[in-house]
Amino acid sequence: MPLVFTHEADRRLRRLVIGVVLSAALGLAGLYYYGPPEYTRVGYAPKQPVPFSHEQHTGRLGISCLYCHTGVEESSVAKIPPTQTCMNCHQTIKPDSPQLAVVRESFASGKPVPWVRVHQVPDYVFFDHSAHVRRGVGCVSCHGKVNEMPVVVHEKPLSMGWCLDCHRQPEACLRPPSEATNFAWQPPAGRSNSDYGRLLKDQSRIHPPEQCSGCHR
Repeated sequence: MPLVFTHEADRRLRRLVIGVVLSAALGLAGLYYYGPPEYTRVGYAPKQPVPFSHEQHTGRLGISCLYCHTGVEESSVAKIPPTQTCMNCHQTIKPDSPQLAVVRESFASGKPVPWVRVHQVPDYVFFDHSAHVRRGVGCVSCHGKVNEMPVVVHEKPLSMGWCLDCHRQPEACLRPPSEATNFAWQPPAGRSNSDYGRLLKDQSRIHPPEQCSGCHR
């Protein structure tokens, strides 16, 4: 039976197949460790309908994250504050400021302010804020130092590889749960974050899941 392909053609075909397989494997590995590009959007800082400064409210005024983002200790979601929360202060503080016109309109109409979401994980990922806050993972670990941000910036990758690194070695991100929202918290004198984190990990028996079902449900 005559050859369909020459030996040289067979060699080239084998190289092509091997190249395709290796490229696919490397691509899957990249997705595994770094996640889809839209969810590793470090530097993303969308323009908001109201120029809200976390640096002013959280940093200078010392307003706790929990005052606006209520329920993070009990809920899987860190809720965007309703307009009523803003108006608790701004009915008397700068009530006529042009920068707050959208807030006043929202309060009068009952329609929420169309805030643009900054931090997000894919729809196929389950992330529970309460599980992390109650174990002592500080806001700063995932969101960066928002207390120093006039405009909130997506600072951390939030990719699968990044999350798994923390799940495998959570010590550096742990603190007493009561200090989760304290951006100025430091471990006791003479202790490093990792050293003190190991103590907290052992005391609270923290063993973050590494299997797929831990986040993909």
